[in-house]
Amino acid sequence: MTSKKILFATMPMDGHFNPLTGLAVHLRDQGHDVRWYVGGHYGAKVKKLGLIHYPYHEAKVINQENLDEVFPERQRIKGTIARLRFDFNHVFLLRAPEYITDVTAIHKSFPFDLLVCDTMFSAAPMLRHILKVPVATVGIAPLSETSKDLPPAGLGLEPATTIFGRLKHDFLRFLTTRILFKPCNDLYNEIRQRYQMEPARDFVFDSFIRTPDLYLQSGVPGFEYKRSTMSPNVRFVGPLLPHSSGLRPNFAHAAKLKGYKKVILATQGTVERDPEKILVPTLEAFKDTDYLVVVTTGGSKTGELRARYPQANVLIEDFIDFNLIMPHADVYVTNAGFGGVMLSIQHGLPMVAAGIHEGKSEIAARIGYFKLGVNLRTETPTPDQIRASVETVVTDPAYRRNVARLRTEFAQYDSLALSEQYINELLAKQPRKPKAVEAI
Repeated sequence: MTSKKILFATMPMDGHFNPLTGLAVHLRDQGHDVRWYVGGHYGAKVKKLGLIHYPYHEAKVINQENLDEVFPERQRIKGTIARLRFDFNHVFLLRAPEYITDVTAIHKSFPFDLLVCDTMFSAAPMLRHILKVPVATVGIAPLSETSKDLPPAGLGLEPATTIFGRLKHDFLRFLTTRILFKPCNDLYNEIRQRYQMEPARDFVFDSFIRTPDLYLQSGVPGFEYKRSTMSPNVRFVGPLLPHSSGLRPNFAHAAKLKGYKKVILATQGTVERDPEKILVPTLEAFKDTDYLVVVTTGGSKTGELRARYPQANVLIEDFIDFNLIMPHADVYVTNAGFGGVMLSIQHGLPMVAAGIHEGKSEIAARIGYFKLGVNLRTETPTPDQIRASVETVVTDPAYRRNVARLRTEFAQYDSLALSEQYINELLAKQPRKPKAVEAI
């Protein structure tokens, strides 16, 4: 295929930006002119990839670094639905007009042939309408499309196995789409109407999946609940992981790993800044034991934790390349961030999951449902809960067997080649743009 102009556009958050980096570099290496619109310090990361960066101008940069400063009221919202509704409206939907202004300006100087974005880049449906360009969206979390076979997304519920359970889920789907998330639907349709678009017939979360010309779902069917119907634009492409140069040094503390019975890797992601939720309970559970506890803080209170836990069996770092440590670990204690979970499966590593907000409950639910680990169904586990769950996972070989089965399914997908194939098929369907007529 001839070279195309492709613009990537993502939210300025690790879980939204990182999974698309491998695909962007791959498409660039195939000869396409790939550029990236993103705000904050992610611009430096784009440039490090060797791509042209377009910064936010009109759009506000809101991410894990300033989320609670910009919205201090957010921390007072405790309910899962209430927090999800707040985040969806304020962090995502209300940013759409800002993104539209920026991307429309970019299009004037860089008339891209394709827009590639993450699921939650809320301007995508409107930009597709305004600019008349095809859109390929990347699913960076489990597939949340509404299905009559499944409970509503966002509640962390597993599929029902009884008639009563299915009836309950029928009611919950009505409750979430028509009542609990009605403010989100209303805001989404209000924004659409500003750009001369009809109100969406679908629930807003479904619209984000069904509207794009192509929906590249990171992951595999084996990590999804069975459903009888699925939007025809959805394509599973295997795990879309961050770009890697392929040059991986040995883990800096490799020698230390050999002196312990088991190795526990613990993280709570980059959005959550409070180490008391997962990291401290894990450290309390296993300090001064024959288990090595390797903790990555995401840069939050690393020094304080090191001073608090000086034990020889504790290793605390801001960031650790999971590709270096996961091959040595026996269990992964996680807040159920999708990228980390994909990597954990890729390395055959069973998990203990403690995640609720930011959609983490859906990922944690799948970990428990497919018996890839233990779902603690809380984001504030106690040391006793962590200790018992870790012991369960490391002593029951069924968990590692289940992860190995899914790892085998992962290996059947060449994620980048598949994504490129589907993108090429989409671009081949687009009508040719008329050549400009030169003045005589």
